[in-house]
Amino acid sequence: MVQEGHLLAVFNSGHRVMKAEGVLKALGLPVLLIPAPRQLQTDCGLALRFSEDVREEIMQILERESLLPAFVSQYMGGEFVTFWVNEANEPLTIL
Repeated sequence: MVQEGHLLAVFNSGHRVMKAEGVLKALGLPVLLIPAPRQLQTDCGLALRFSEDVREEIMQILERESLLPAFVSQYMGGEFVTFWVNEANEPLTIL
């Protein structure tokens, strides 16, 4: 379900992830709501999967809508690498 290079946005609640999915899909962005892989410790058990080519647009929309995820990880080399963490809904910080 998750392939090399896919990004996963992980949220703190099921309500927020489903709302984010609805906003992004209404704008025609290619996102998929999936069960979060066990390797990612999540509170709600769900994640939004998307590709690198729409990352910037998705993150801008989520920030504008006050729906930033808890963190974003990318599947690389058989593991998930977290490259962005939302620290108490602060503005975007890339690690």
